[in-house]
Amino acid sequence: MIKRKLIQAAAVILASSLTLVHIQAVNASTMNKAKNAKKKAEQELNEANKKIEDIEKQQSALQSEIDEKDAELVNLLVNIGILEDELKDKNVQLDQVTADLGKAQETEKTQYASMKKRIQFMYERGDTAMLEALLGSADMSDFLNRVEYVSNIYEYDRDLLDQYQITVRQVAELKSTVETEKAELEAMQEEYALQQSSLEDVLASKRSQMGNYDNQLATAQAAAEEYRSTIAAQNEIIKEEERRQKEAEEAAKAAAKAAAKAQEKANNQTGSQNGSSSGSENGSGNSGSQSGSSDSESDSNSGGGANPDFSTNVSGSAVVSYATQFVGNPYVWGGTSLTNGADCSGFVMSVFAHFGISLPHSSAALQGCGKAVSYANAQPGDLICYSGHVGIYMGGGRIVHAQSTAVGITTSSATYRTIVAVRRVL
Repeated sequence: MIKRKLIQAAAVILASSLTLVHIQAVNASTMNKAKNAKKKAEQELNEANKKIEDIEKQQSALQSEIDEKDAELVNLLVNIGILEDELKDKNVQLDQVTADLGKAQETEKTQYASMKKRIQFMYERGDTAMLEALLGSADMSDFLNRVEYVSNIYEYDRDLLDQYQITVRQVAELKSTVETEKAELEAMQEEYALQQSSLEDVLASKRSQMGNYDNQLATAQAAAEEYRSTIAAQNEIIKEEERRQKEAEEAAKAAAKAAAKAQEKANNQTGSQNGSSSGSENGSGNSGSQSGSSDSESDSNSGGGANPDFSTNVSGSAVVSYATQFVGNPYVWGGTSLTNGADCSGFVMSVFAHFGISLPHSSAALQGCGKAVSYANAQPGDLICYSGHVGIYMGGGRIVHAQSTAVGITTSSATYRTIVAVRRVL
């Protein structure tokens, strides 16, 4: 009977050990799969997050480019509006000067006709008129006065005609100047239209590119969310397997403990009947050691689970004196040569470069250089900025500038066009 109990206790201990080993093996397989799946999802999530970060950086850089182009387009549209107003003023001015020229020409024609009649009259009457003046005069003094009167009429007619002719020439020259300025504004208007079209095309392309980035970002974010879901699901599997393993280990430990107690009881009963059965107790001790080993193994398995600031000592009069040396030289689009040809901003840039002052080759960019001053406080050497144009203030309401291909580098009234800004860089 006692022997049977010993055999039963040993069987229980063996069954508990085998059950624990089986449970550990099954749990280890499921958990390893879950851990591998989690590790793979974590790697894929890291790659997806890196891709998202790269796309967001590209979006940020592209958005900066779009903002810059938007600002350029806004500035261009402002300049186009200013230019349209200037063209309207030039058309009004041209209509007026055309009318003035017609009146001056008509006055000249009338005066010339009147003078011709008087000259013809005096020529045809000739000596008769002189004789009448002599006979009709009271004395020699009166005679001379009459002769002098006729001569004075002729001189008056001649002077008046000369004056009218000068007026006609001046008005004709003014008309030519206004026509040239209008042609320049119209050419600038065409250039602005091309720039506007180009900027709008660039913006459309970049916004389309931004849309592609948005789609890529949405795809990457969706993939990242799937990987997060996979990681969460595998974490639940791992957590559940750890819970099952712990429960199985606790159940196996309880069974082994119960079997050990039963064996101890059987050993005690055997010892009371036969003191020579101590070997069985040693065997039981060995079994206990085995159980302890299993507990240790179980614990081990469970645990394994932005304007530059200008400040110079250069005088404005020195800049103006140097710049006016080049009056008469040609205007060349995009040029920077003071002798062979420069455009408006190239002329300004090269003049100031002579004094060691670096300025941009852009009339728009020059509007942001130095510090702003009012036209009323403008000094020689200041930059007078117009829509798409720039010149150097000379003082006395005059500027020196590379005006156009028609007149080259010249001097003009500072208010010949609408002033957009006055900048001081000295």
